[in-house]
Parts: sequence; C-alpha cells; structure tokens
Amino acid sequence: MAIAREAFRARFFPDTTDADWHDWRWQLRHRFRNENDLCRIMQLSAQETLALRGAAGALPLAITPYYASLLDPDDATQPLRRTVVPVSLESRHSVGEQSDPLHEEGSTVRPGLVHRYPDRVLFLVTDHCSVFCRYCTRSRLVGQASDTSPSRRTWQGAIDYIADHTEVRDVLLSGGDPLTLPNSELEWLLTRLRAIPHVELIRIGTKVPLVLPQRVTPDLTTMLAKFHPLWMSIHATHPDELTEEASAALARLADAGIPLGSQTVLLSGINDSPETLRQLMHGLVRRRVKPYYLYQCDPILGSSHFRTPVKRGLELIGSLRGHTTGYAVPTYVIDAPGGGGKIPIQPETIVARDAAGLTLRGFQGTLFRYPDVTDDSTEFFQETTTPNGLP
Repeated sequence: MAIAREAFRARFFPDTTDADWHDWRWQLRHRFRNENDLCRIMQLSAQETLALRGAAGALPLAITPYYASLLDPDDATQPLRRTVVPVSLESRHSVGEQSDPLHEEGSTVRPGLVHRYPDRVLFLVTDHCSVFCRYCTRSRLVGQASDTSPSRRTWQGAIDYIADHTEVRDVLLSGGDPLTLPNSELEWLLTRLRAIPHVELIRIGTKVPLVLPQRVTPDLTTMLAKFHPLWMSIHATHPDELTEEASAALARLADAGIPLGSQTVLLSGINDSPETLRQLMHGLVRRRVKPYYLYQCDPILGSSHFRTPVKRGLELIGSLRGHTTGYAVPTYVIDAPGGGGKIPIQPETIVARDAAGLTLRGFQGTLFRYPDVTDDSTEFFQETTTPNGLP
C-alpha cells in the first residue's frame, strides 16, 4: 500500500517536495474537485461521469491527494472510491429520504448550534471538510459557502447560549470537520468553551486523521492537550484507511492523552461484511481507538444505494458479539428520523421470560436459563444485622 502511494505521488506530483506533500495546507490546496481532475488519475465509469457532469446531488466533490492515492484507478466498485466519488444514483430520491432526516434544523437554537439532548449540544463550527463523503448526513449544508473562513461572531452567539444554559455539560464540535480549522481558531473556540464552568466535556468529531493525517501535527496535539478533558470521535469507514500515515496521526492524538472513539456508518457493498467489519474494528483497537457507534445509514436524499437492511446490521453485530473482544464491538444505532436521537438496535438475546426467570440466547445460538427471581434475602439481612452493621 505504501508503495502504491509513493507511485501515485511520483506519477501525478513528481515535482512535489516531501515538505509540501506532508503539509496539510498543500494537501487542501491540491484537492481533486471536478471531472477533469479525476480524469487525470482514474478511469471514470459511466455513472461517475454522469454524476460529475451534474446529474447528482448538491454535495460537492473534494478529495485530498493523499486520500486519492488510496483509490483504485480502474475499479469503480472499490469501497474507498465509492465513498468519495459521486455516481448518478445520488440523484435518485427514494421514499422516506429527506434533506434533513435527523430534524437538526428543528432543534437549532442558535446558528450552528443544535440542542436536542438535555445535557449536551452539537456545535457545527464549519461547513468545510477536506474530503466529502457521499453519504454525508449534512450534505444539505457542507461545502456550500464560498467563504470557508470561520466566523467568530457566529460562534460567539452559540458560546453565549451554552454559557446561559447550565444544564449543558457536554459540547460536541462537528461540522464539516473542526480539524480543518487553523490552530488559532480552534484554540480560540476551545479556550472560551473551557472557561464555561458547567461544560465538563468537549468532544471533536472528525475524519481528518484518516483522510488528511498530515493535519495532526505536534503543534496541534500540544494545543489540544491543554483543554482536557477533551475526547475525539474518529469517522472510520474501512480497514484500508488505516495506513501508516493514519496510524501515526492516531498515535499522536492518543499520546497527547486524548481518548479516541470511532463512529462508522454501515454502507452497502463497502463495509457490510463480517470480515471487513471485524478487520476495521480490530485495526481501530490496535491503534487505541475504541469502536463506539455503528450507524445505520441515515436516509438522506439519494442514499438508497448506500443503505443496508437493518436485518443485515443485526447479523453483523451478531458476527462480532462473543466472537471477538467486547472492546471491539460498537453499539449499533439508528439515529431516529424526525429528531428522536440515537436508538440502540441489538440482536434479540432474551428468548422468553416467565415467573422462574429468563431464557437467553448466547453468541453461539445456545439457550441458557437465568433465575431472575427474588427471595427474602433482603429482609433476612435487615433482621439479622444490628445498627452498627455487626451481626
């Protein structure tokens, strides 16, 4: 894989120095943005060509040179390629799909601030991403502004709301991708959030370590480490993303004391096989990333070709549970359309319940009995214990 990346760079960026290639700003400036760009590096399929010529949705195209080096130039069905190169199926809108399926706009209390859960808020600090995933929940929002520079005035309105609502103890920075912001802007935000006494936890949701690992510099991790407790949710899709560069970026974050969790969207034909999912989860755990959520793909407009049946998701969780360490098993959730929040979906393990207890199904399908009954033991201990706790 490393050889392929070096060959890609030598072919398409032969005059690029090591310093430039490993500079995240250079990577952003040289992203592939249109059909002509992609034709340089891959043989486009008919569906891809049609989409790039305007038949797909509004979500723009953007792929960093680093991530482009991971794509198969000849196979349009390659998992990573399918996640970032548009196809004409994006223009097909199926029943139940919506531009804002999670009803975030209905829970927006300030520009960029969503307050749905009682004790936490979602703070959309930018609409900018280094790479745009074709199944993005916020495809209605991301990449739409012509000026992607941050607006401190907009942020301040959200910060003021958080400061005024003492029930908010947890702030999740998302977007877009917060790690596409300069260090100075991130530090400005984190400083003001950390100054709010009732904000106990700050989280950052990002895919940057896997699509733009050059961004995770020592300067960034040193700055982030000043704002503990700070957690990070890594958007991981496929084991092929876990390259040497991505592994080094994750190691720098973990070494800075930042707890890492992963969030993976279940995608048809991309990561919906037991072996692929197991490789991804094991690879994350080896890199000190705890698999956290496996999401059923949200029904955004034009997403039917990405979505799997829920039955398939349950089978995949069943293929992990008991067959590997619990640390490598994420919680399978549906983020309920209409703003209902995340609802865990698990294989049925309670087969029957009666007066004598429960019948349970183990990971191998074997049934077991558990005596879920009460007796008078509590009364016994109350009757045979003196006030000082001695019998």
